[in-house]
Amino acid sequence: MGSLIPFPDLNFFPDPTTNFSATIATAAAVTTTATIIPKLEPKLEPFDEPLPYLDQTHQHPYFSSGSPSFSFNSQPDLNLSQSNANYDDQTPAPDNPSEESNVYSEFYRISEFFRTAFAKRSKDGEIDVLDPDSRAIVPVPEENQVSTIVVAPPKRKYQTRSSELVRVTDLGVEDQRYFRDVVRKTRMVYDSVRVFADEKRRSMGLERRARGDLKAASVLRDRGMWLNRDKRIVGSIPGVHIGDLFFFRMELCVVGLHGQAQAGIDYVPASHSSNGEPIATSIIVSGGYEDDEDGGDVIIYTGQGGQDKHSKQCSHQKLESGNLALERSMTYGIELRVIRGLKYEGSPSGKVYVYDGLYKIYDTWFDVGKSGFGVYKFKLMRMDNQPEMGSSILRYARSLRTGELLVRPAGYISLDISMNKENSPVRLYNDIDNNHEPMYYEYIVKTVFPSYAYHGGNSDGCDCVSGCMEDCHCAIKNGGEFAYDQNGLLLRGKPLVFECGTNCRCPPTCRNRVSQKGVRNRFEVFRSRETGWGVRSLDLIQAGSFICEYAGVVLTREQVEVFTMNGDSLVYPNRFAERWVEWGDLSQIFTDYVRPVYPSIPRLDFAMDVSRMRNVACYISHSSSPNVLVQFVLYDHNNLLFPHLMLFAMENIPPLRELSVDYGVADEWTGKLRICN
Repeated sequence: MGSLIPFPDLNFFPDPTTNFSATIATAAAVTTTATIIPKLEPKLEPFDEPLPYLDQTHQHPYFSSGSPSFSFNSQPDLNLSQSNANYDDQTPAPDNPSEESNVYSEFYRISEFFRTAFAKRSKDGEIDVLDPDSRAIVPVPEENQVSTIVVAPPKRKYQTRSSELVRVTDLGVEDQRYFRDVVRKTRMVYDSVRVFADEKRRSMGLERRARGDLKAASVLRDRGMWLNRDKRIVGSIPGVHIGDLFFFRMELCVVGLHGQAQAGIDYVPASHSSNGEPIATSIIVSGGYEDDEDGGDVIIYTGQGGQDKHSKQCSHQKLESGNLALERSMTYGIELRVIRGLKYEGSPSGKVYVYDGLYKIYDTWFDVGKSGFGVYKFKLMRMDNQPEMGSSILRYARSLRTGELLVRPAGYISLDISMNKENSPVRLYNDIDNNHEPMYYEYIVKTVFPSYAYHGGNSDGCDCVSGCMEDCHCAIKNGGEFAYDQNGLLLRGKPLVFECGTNCRCPPTCRNRVSQKGVRNRFEVFRSRETGWGVRSLDLIQAGSFICEYAGVVLTREQVEVFTMNGDSLVYPNRFAERWVEWGDLSQIFTDYVRPVYPSIPRLDFAMDVSRMRNVACYISHSSSPNVLVQFVLYDHNNLLFPHLMLFAMENIPPLRELSVDYGVADEWTGKLRICN
């Protein structure tokens, strides 16, 4: 507060041996001036309390003060107000009645001193008004005044959700890029914290199922990083595109797409609405009600309520809460955001949530459901002039994975340009023109290094026969921890990652062997009117997953000088933007977070020729807001001058969405570096 005179903190409870409320009541009865006792509100606690043994862990390599300061339990927030509500009743009364007056007098003296210390004085020296910036005491209106002071309740640790309804329209190109970048970075932090929390729980041997999604949401909320809390947005959320995928419900809350962690209807309650009526803003369609009918563009949505714990309808629904909010939204013609929840194999949660765009309610009625109970039904229709639904693209990609020629009988030039060299086929598709250029190159899976590259560096490997542990030789080379979690996801970007190699005794299933195993997704090189050639996946790619290697033929500086005499069409690894810095960056979460600088590598002084031999990565487009990052990796040799260029996903990439990487230099005319074209 800035006061130089010390005084006791009024936010602490008195000593348990003193019955504070009884003392005040007795003293107030014998005094002429009544005083209200300051109400002490408990502060809001985070999701979990730190585990007692966290302080005993070793120094974390990326935090200046050891391990990060949040625990990894998955319990919901604990509100301590009820537990402390009966504190006065449980405190024993003092034995000596004279102590009561002494306590009261001391309390009143301190309160008056506290009030005058932070009050503004008038010209004649009298105490005028309280300093509004003190946030400790506020004046009481005279008509209700029975005391000279009252202590203000503590400020919430996080921003509450606004009830003001707004609609965002007519955003310029720069504004769209800005909001998209804000959403992408927030989701990146969320994914980084979630993966980090899950890995920490596993390393501590906790038996319960890890719920890093809850912990990540809690941490971001406490840091004020939840988006769109200052306004309740009707319609599209700036920065969230149709087709965006989410693995967890809590992530929908973080970006402001749907504000309910469990309920399927998100709405402004009547008590918070400006007109006293509830207004719905979004719904989740996941088949939770047996009377739902999902026809894509047309949805018959069942209202909420009347279900038992087994999701069976057991009573009639009422026109209240979310049901009334939907009816009011229909009356006022307010559009709703629709998110579909679908089961998806390979998802960390077993489901995916896809944003499918805006719908309007055209009709509502009360009907008898399949279980014989009355339910409210709402007919929603998708608004025109929107991109294709993400859920439709998911179903389309699934059909392509099982029978591509039945779905697209024309357009395929090759069903595998890798000629069985990759783990999964790489298709070539062109339904625009007759360009077959990718067929003219020799396909290589790995980068071709000069022979002397395998003779430099330390060739020692680990001796982990059953699998690498945290204290093995390869972990030490990586700065004391592995770069990947148990699922093969990149925990955080580093200047260089050492994977277990040919000199290591660990099995192929070792967690430190990820990128060397090759492609795991089904990719398609396709002809694009915007970027020439592009790359997309038929599978959903999870954030942090390995995609492929950027392969070519390595040229030394002398070879580059000869090669570029007729023009420069080479790829320079040192020009790739250091996007690895963004992945796993927890500086917004932990003030003592330190950017990884080890293992370090010297400036790369070689180029890659892809004019004759290349792989699928060479057709990936350039973007200043990429969804793919470049991570330098060593595994088959230890020469720091010649690392592999491994590509990892920076976000959840839906099927058939084009991959993009930041080459470091943008082409202002086409938005793509035509290195390979």
